[in-house]
Amino acid sequence: MRRLLIALALTFVLLFLVLPLAVVFHGAFAKGWATFAAARAEVDPRHALWLTLLVTAITVPVNVIFGVAFAWLVTRFRFRGRALLITLLDIPFAVSPVIAGLLYLLLYGMNSPVGEWFAAHDLQLMFAVPGIVLVTVFVTCPFVARELIPFMQQHGAAEEEAAVVLGASRWQLWRRITLPTILWPLLYGVALTNARAVGEFGAVSVVSGNIRGETNTLPLNVELLYQDYQAAAAFASAVLLVLIALALGKKFVEIKSRQGRRRGSCGRSRGCGRSGKLSIHWRQRFDPGEGEHRL
Repeated sequence: MRRLLIALALTFVLLFLVLPLAVVFHGAFAKGWATFAAARAEVDPRHALWLTLLVTAITVPVNVIFGVAFAWLVTRFRFRGRALLITLLDIPFAVSPVIAGLLYLLLYGMNSPVGEWFAAHDLQLMFAVPGIVLVTVFVTCPFVARELIPFMQQHGAAEEEAAVVLGASRWQLWRRITLPTILWPLLYGVALTNARAVGEFGAVSVVSGNIRGETNTLPLNVELLYQDYQAAAAFASAVLLVLIALALGKKFVEIKSRQGRRRGSCGRSRGCGRSGKLSIHWRQRFDPGEGEHRL
């Protein structure tokens, strides 16, 4: 039975992961390295890559701030409507990206009151970079919060409460306890957000207008090149997406392995998370009776 399951798993990996990647790389380099380099030297693919990285660079910090604030709110405070707020966080998962892009187009387009107000102030959201950023933030906003909420609920707030009792300021509390505690789940959420932002297609295709050299991201560029029967150039752009995905996948494995080792060591030690007691590490930092007051 075990051998059968292993064979099925290997077959699945080969058919749905390895083989598509091999096809992409073969298509990109089938006509030689010179053709690949020439395709990457074109203006439109280079602009598409730059725009994709720009949107990702804006989206990730916004989602980090939102995700940390949201997770802190729903795990450290009890208030009416908390369960509804957590449920609303999953809306980007439930709504199709194409529908999300259409909703943003109807809300901020030129035919809407909001769009008319922006147009009167010489501002354009749709069919421009701001619209791409808006929909990308929308489809990626749950990732960081969804990674942090279960971890913060499981870990509890005992160390933070003890630090406050020992006189820690809000900045010291965040820098010395909260951030080190949530670091690995936070990094995993950032990696997921990065991956989705780089590869987002549906919502971006609706609000960007798919204008060559202006609002054309890397996934849209792959589609346009393939529709223009430029298969080698399309595969060359796809290789960049694959390389980004492989780099992020490697980071996923590293983060998860480190997070697993940290949880294992925490479970074997005294004073971690669930026990509700400060560990010796934190007592040495905050309790003057345990040594030097480091804060």
